Amino acid sequence: MRIRAVDKQKIEEYARSLLDAAKGEGRAPLDVQQLRHAVKFSPEVLSVLARMESESDSALITQVYEDLKTMLDSEDETVTVDVTTAVPMNAELRRKVRDKCAADFDAPIFLVEHVEPKILGGIIIEAKGHRRDASIRAQLVNIRKTLSSSFMGGDA
Repeated sequence: MRIRAVDKQKIEEYARSLLDAAKGEGRAPLDVQQLRHAVKFSPEVLSVLARMESESDSALITQVYEDLKTMLDSEDETVTVDVTTAVPMNAELRRKVRDKCAADFDAPIFLVEHVEPKILGGIIIEAKGHRRDASIRAQLVNIRKTLSSSFMGGDA
């Protein structure tokens, strides 16, 4: 495999960043075997690790590993449901969403809550590759499309 000059520059920058970080944390020499294993990480794993780092939760990695191992060993059937609302959910709404999703998926539910003011109101629920968008923003977009095609004879 031929490596372009620009890639060589990036590779050296990344390698030096890892080395400097290890030295700064008093862990030099760096365990390069860790990097060899990291090559196998999927984008999803890298995304979770990046999120943990951005939220200063890297110290929880051992506990996350233990929980993940327990879940895999027990063949946990819990469905993770991403819920987006314009404002934080209260306990009653949280219970209703969890109960509805548990009935829909016939499984225990783990809610991951997101607050996104841009949706204006309503709720977006995503799980198992399905998305239900009952946000005010989505409803306004649909109304606009309907009005545009009905009264203007075309798309907006």
